[in-house]
Amino acid sequence: MITDTLPLAEITKEALRVLYKEIGVVNTIRFVNQFTSGYGDYTQERRELFSDMTLDDLFTEMKKAKQKPSRNHPRK
Repeated sequence: MITDTLPLAEITKEALRVLYKEIGVVNTIRFVNQFTSGYGDYTQERRELFSDMTLDDLFTEMKKAKQKPSRNHPRK
């Protein structure tokens, strides 16, 4: 079967339509996110964010965060 070649934007639009029809919007988003790369330079951002903190400071902050109930996942 010979078909006309569609523009890539049209193929993407149709593929997304089929996916969300078959597996739902949430699962389509999860699937597409596998292939989406982030942006920025995490290594540089991390250096800037934590430059004035020691390893002990970081562990203390993580322990504090773990003790706080999450808004999305309240402790039982």
